[in-house]
Amino acid sequence: MGFGGEGAGATALAPAVGLRGVTKRYGPVVACAGVDLELMPGEVHGILGENGAGKSTLMKILIGLVQPDEGSIELGGRDVVIHDPQTAAALGIGMVHQHLSLVEALTVWENVLLGDASRFDRSAARRQVMETAEHYGLEIDPDRRVGDLSAGLRQRVELIKCLRRDPKILILDEPTSVLTPGESEQLFTTLRDVVAAEQRAVALVSHKLAEILHATDRITIMRQGRVVERSRTVEATASSLATAMVGRHVNLRSSAAALGVTDLVDDERLRAEREAAAAAAAVAARPVVLDIDRARVVHDGVAVLDDLSIQVRAGEIVGVAGVEGNGQRELGDLLSSLVTLDSGSVVVNGRSARTGRAGCMAELGIGVIPEDRHDSGCVLDLSVAENLVLDRIGSVARLGLVDRKRMRARALELMREFDIQAAGPDAPFGSLSGGNQQRVVLARELGHDPTVLVAAQPTRGLDVGAIEYMSGRLRAAADSGIAVLLVSTELEEILELSDRIVVMSRGRVIGELDRAEATSERLGLLLGGVGDDHDRSRGDAA
Repeated sequence: MGFGGEGAGATALAPAVGLRGVTKRYGPVVACAGVDLELMPGEVHGILGENGAGKSTLMKILIGLVQPDEGSIELGGRDVVIHDPQTAAALGIGMVHQHLSLVEALTVWENVLLGDASRFDRSAARRQVMETAEHYGLEIDPDRRVGDLSAGLRQRVELIKCLRRDPKILILDEPTSVLTPGESEQLFTTLRDVVAAEQRAVALVSHKLAEILHATDRITIMRQGRVVERSRTVEATASSLATAMVGRHVNLRSSAAALGVTDLVDDERLRAEREAAAAAAAVAARPVVLDIDRARVVHDGVAVLDDLSIQVRAGEIVGVAGVEGNGQRELGDLLSSLVTLDSGSVVVNGRSARTGRAGCMAELGIGVIPEDRHDSGCVLDLSVAENLVLDRIGSVARLGLVDRKRMRARALELMREFDIQAAGPDAPFGSLSGGNQQRVVLARELGHDPTVLVAAQPTRGLDVGAIEYMSGRLRAAADSGIAVLLVSTELEEILELSDRIVVMSRGRVIGELDRAEATSERLGLLLGGVGDDHDRSRGDAA
């Protein structure tokens, strides 16, 4: 990705932050066990680990959201107690969380200044937001309503909100999970310059190995609450990092898609292309299961879906590629019964869908893994069992009342089948790691034996082991005959899993590639608006 090489490390200086013997328990579960960590001025320090390894808990302790049971925190060589995020902010610590905490009804600049105790005027506030955005290459309209922004633009707002406060110690939790590769590269290029020039200390929590390898100076790897490995970035490789993370060899070819380790799959690409060419003929003979024909949706006078036509056959994975904010979210909403078509149609197995009617798509056999599981895929305060039957509560009800014994039995069955790690079916969904939360969503959707599975950003924010599992499950679903529509901004994920790829821009398909002919170069050209002559007619695609 080209984020830069070894940074201007300041190893002769005292640590900006020192965590000593930090331990945190939740009942019998030890989230962090005697963890030592140092963040140096002028360095970006990568924190790697599977979901549930303890890295997020460690960062929450540093920001004051969680209090440690044992251990101490040093800032600039003196012991401090961080009671809450306000204390952390006063000490010069800022954090950008993976799951956004924005108010959708407010504008960008209002969200950025939310929580400020001082008085401000609108013009000065807008100017300050624009200056911070420009400084870090995160340009955005300060007057846009956050609820109207794509996931990528919302992440920009979260970043600006933190960076505006000018923290000396910055914690970034999956900061690029919804940014494009170009945006990510620009962010880290600027960030590294600032870190080196102003001697800031940065902790970067990320599951993307390429991002860690190119953007950091040092790496700490956690597993099961403990530090298992420390290294200088220049001495690490993607393979060694992945193995240390999960404690076993990882098939990086299947995981490289979401990890961004494109160079690791080049040697196998030729073999994959030969396999794809043979498979393409078989797929083309299968019946069309999902037929979206000239779909048009208009919001506030703007066509967010504009004459969009996509077909998916039984047992086929069709990847939808495109820069965030070009209609992918609206496509997912359409197939979730959240959007009504202004014109066009959606047909599933020959049956026309009444778009916008609650439950219609599910009744026709469409399962959906939404792009943000916290926003629309689950309810954090409900139990695992309740989330597993959330959309079909009638399946575990008798005489209009929920049969809790039946619901728990169904949950245990799915937990075993999808290897969901939780204290039990009654455990709060919010207590699960990100990877296990995604497994619950996947289990619920596949548990209904769908005809079509829509997977929107299915590996976003997941660790290497969870990515490997999710990729395997999507391929297995297609092999069982399910038509899979994969919507992802991770180009390698699209290239690795898809039988056919369509490229979206401004709400319409601008190009299409078969798996056998798809390369990152050709796909990149289409994404850049070059090569539209390859766009096929609807008849050709059929």
